[in-house]
Amino acid sequence: EMSEMSERSKQNVAHGLAWSFYVGYLKIVLPRMKKSMEEFSRANPNLPACRKTWKLHILVPLSCDIYDDLEKADSKIQYVTDLTETTLARAGIKKRVYKHSLYAITDEENQLWHCAVEYATPLQTLYAMSQDECAAFSREERLEQAKLFYRTLEEILRGSKECADTYRLIAYEEPEEAETHFLSREIVWHLRQEHHEEIAVLEQSAPPSPSTALDSSELNLQISVSDLPQPLRTDGF
Repeated sequence: EMSEMSERSKQNVAHGLAWSFYVGYLKIVLPRMKKSMEEFSRANPNLPACRKTWKLHILVPLSCDIYDDLEKADSKIQYVTDLTETTLARAGIKKRVYKHSLYAITDEENQLWHCAVEYATPLQTLYAMSQDECAAFSREERLEQAKLFYRTLEEILRGSKECADTYRLIAYEEPEEAETHFLSREIVWHLRQEHHEEIAVLEQSAPPSPSTALDSSELNLQISVSDLPQPLRTDGF
C-alpha cells in the first residue's frame, strides 16, 4: 500500500533520478575533477588559478528548462575547451567517454572567470515528463520534484567522501521577466564566493555571508518521515 501511495504521489521520481545521477555519473567523474583542472592549469599558466573553483559547477534550474548550448543561454558564457577525458568500460559499453567543458564567463566589469559548468541532466527528464500526457506530470509537480531532486542530490553528495570539495550545486529560479545575462551573473556570484573562501582560508578570516543564492533551506520543501520515497513497486508484490 505504501508503495502504491508513493507511486501515485510520484515521490520516487526525483529521488531515483538523484541517485542515478550520482551513482551513474557524478561518483565516477567528480573524484577526477581536481586532477583535470590541475592539468589544464599547468598547460595554461597565463590564466588565473583559483583552486577553490577547481570543481564541477552543476546548474539546477528549478524550472527544469535546460539549454543544450550554454552560449545560447547567455552570450557572456563562452566555451573554451574540454578537460581531460575519462574513458571506462561501463555497462557493456567499451571505452565510454566522460568529459567536461570549460567556459569563460564575463562579469559586469568585463573580467573573465573560468570554470567547468554543466546542467544536471536528469532535469531534462522531469521537463519531458511534464510535457508528456502519459506521465500526467503537472508544472506544479515538476517544480516540487525539481526541489526534491536538489535536496536529495545535496544530501547524497554531502555524505560522499570521495566527492568532497569537487562540486558546487547552483540551484536557482529564473526571474519572471527574461534577463539576458541572468545565468552568467548567477554563476559568477558563486565563483566569487569560492574565491573569497580561498582568500579566507589563506587569511584565516570568515567568508562573507551569502545574500542572493538559493540553498536547500530556501526551497520551501517540507519532507516528513512518512513522505520519504519508498521502494519501487513491482508486479510481483
